[in-house]
Amino acid sequence: MDLNGSICYNCEGNLTGSACRTAYDLGGEEVEKYVNSYVIVTVFLVLGILFPIFVLSLGKLLRPHKPAPGKEMTYESGNVPVGDSQIRFNVRYYLYALMFVVFDVETVFLYPWAVAYKQMGLFALVEMVIFAGLLLIGLLYAWKKKVLQWNSI
Repeated sequence: MDLNGSICYNCEGNLTGSACRTAYDLGGEEVEKYVNSYVIVTVFLVLGILFPIFVLSLGKLLRPHKPAPGKEMTYESGNVPVGDSQIRFNVRYYLYALMFVVFDVETVFLYPWAVAYKQMGLFALVEMVIFAGLLLIGLLYAWKKKVLQWNSI
């Protein structure tokens, strides 16, 4: 015990006074570690926001600015542009790309599951069957709506 009657945690009762650390002192260190972790995250967040702003602003100040009609023209691999550059694409392209992203993300979830399957057991198998089943339902729906058919337009 120290002079205040608190239980000493690091000296097993052999030291008293300022050399003995009490439970309050240990809690203070834990709070300091906790606050320090948030300070680190805050510093990285501020740097992550301010550094790109600074670099882009510096680039804007240092680059030459000499606009010309030829520079502002749409680049078409050396050919003279024909027609408007703002054209509408068929929504089928976007749906096809979205289907690719969905099934690409599925493989991202399947790989770690397959690696750690032995440790997770039957529960993980049931969860993955439900996940794959939902994706299969989405695939069947897209097939029924003929999203996967690629016709020339």
